[in-house]
Amino acid sequence: MTKLLTEYIDTEHIDSFALIKSADIRLTKTGKTYLNLLFSDRSGDLPGNLWDASDDQIKSLIPGQIVKLQGVRGAYQDKPQVQITNLRLSETGEPNNPTDFMIHAPVKEGEMNDELSDFILMITNPTWNRLVRKIFSLYHDQFLRFPAAKSNHHAFAGGLAFHSLSIVKLARSVVAQYPQLNSDLLITGALLHDLGKTIELSGPIATQYTLAGDLIGHITLIDEQIVLAANELHFDLQSEEMILIRHVVLAHHGILEYGSPVRPAVMEAEVLHQLDEMDAGIQMMTAALNKTEAKTFSDRIFGLDNRKFYKISE
Repeated sequence: MTKLLTEYIDTEHIDSFALIKSADIRLTKTGKTYLNLLFSDRSGDLPGNLWDASDDQIKSLIPGQIVKLQGVRGAYQDKPQVQITNLRLSETGEPNNPTDFMIHAPVKEGEMNDELSDFILMITNPTWNRLVRKIFSLYHDQFLRFPAAKSNHHAFAGGLAFHSLSIVKLARSVVAQYPQLNSDLLITGALLHDLGKTIELSGPIATQYTLAGDLIGHITLIDEQIVLAANELHFDLQSEEMILIRHVVLAHHGILEYGSPVRPAVMEAEVLHQLDEMDAGIQMMTAALNKTEAKTFSDRIFGLDNRKFYKISE
């Protein structure tokens, strides 16, 4: 049985099909062209460099393609990589469906869709309910299938919905403990806060940033969609309801340095920020510790201040 990419160990020969997740053209110190590649399957990612890449290889070995990968598992700066000996595109009769090589959310799409419908019904404020329904009528399918990030937290197919719905569940628990919170505002904010990633990112296959994603970012992009929807619904943008929901979404990164144009100034905005941080952090730690042996430390996690975490015995 063919091994998955992350199952190979150092010095072991790799002979597998994989998805090209990214392919960057680079130059060596001597000016020679090579491809910096990131291969992926449902076990995770493995980087590698294709030295002396030809023009034809540069044109054909692009993100989203399935390839036959042969090489030797090694390491660079204590991180796994493959030393490529042979690389070609998948041929007729060989595996060629990118979705077979992707990590998916641990909950099925249909189940997440049912949860989404249930949570929207819980929003009793008519303005926010209609606003959510209007925006999700445009981005429903993308919400269920897109990742929540290119490489950090919930960077897998369906990750956006899995992350957002997890925050709604956390929010409901917090509201049960602290009834002074506005449940409708918190649920609406949780559902909308990352929906701009359906515009910021290219999709679940070989995810890249779009031009709008690179130049504008998901927070501003979803605020724009909120404004557009409100205008179509003839809502007053200066009403307290519209200003509140825009504030909660705009402030969800917490501090200006992380992309929010304002810091949280209402309780619901601060709670959403904290829940967002917690859910993202737990997912990043879980992913790292799943690849870590008991009683050892994980690799450093970039999204958590480059810290490493100790895996206790099960």
